[in-house]
Amino acid sequence: MNTKIPIRLGLSQPLPCSYLPEQNEQLLVAMDEICFNPIYFEQLLAMGFRRSGDQVYRPHCPSCQKCKPLRVLCSLFSPSKSQKRKINYAKNHYQVKYSHIVKDEYFTLYDRYIRVRHNDGSMYPPDKKQYESFLLCSWLPITYIELWCEDKLIAVAVTDQLPNAMSAIYTFFDPEHQQAGLGAIMIMEQIKLCQKMSKAYLYLGFQIDECAKMNYKNQYKPHQIFTFDHWQDN
Repeated sequence: MNTKIPIRLGLSQPLPCSYLPEQNEQLLVAMDEICFNPIYFEQLLAMGFRRSGDQVYRPHCPSCQKCKPLRVLCSLFSPSKSQKRKINYAKNHYQVKYSHIVKDEYFTLYDRYIRVRHNDGSMYPPDKKQYESFLLCSWLPITYIELWCEDKLIAVAVTDQLPNAMSAIYTFFDPEHQQAGLGAIMIMEQIKLCQKMSKAYLYLGFQIDECAKMNYKNQYKPHQIFTFDHWQDN
């Protein structure tokens, strides 16, 4: 990051943590317009920031440092035996397509996914306005990786495009196909797209070891964890 350019950061009020019920969370939020472009945002990603809609933020919790940004080293990615089985299954049963526009059927799939998989979370009940403010972004190019089973859309991975990386924002899928491991399949499709486009990293967001819904990202190796303000190989 160009340290000569000052960045204004805001600090949110403490709120109950969405992932660890016994904790409160606070966020550092980028306030300057200069942050809202692919080149500068990629530098913020490398400092542990993330986006939700148009907002750029990083956890800043005084009593907890359990949210660990994780990025996959895409050119070196080596799937495990279990991941290879999922890749082979997907090749034989699904078709992958790409879109750069939001389609109406995305929200229909998202709605079903949230109602079945996350009806105990903060995104329930699903709402079109909340969905758009969470996933979409006015200042970034986004690729929507689609997974189709014959003529039925069964998964979408919302993926930000950056000069030297991609960032996995959110994946939602048809709960009827959840036994196929669609979440893992979509991450590996994102890695595959990174490799095709010669992107160095796939940012997967925060690994939270103590949260069952957020402790799966370290299965994609090799990867790096951002801790104590630098990236460590894992």
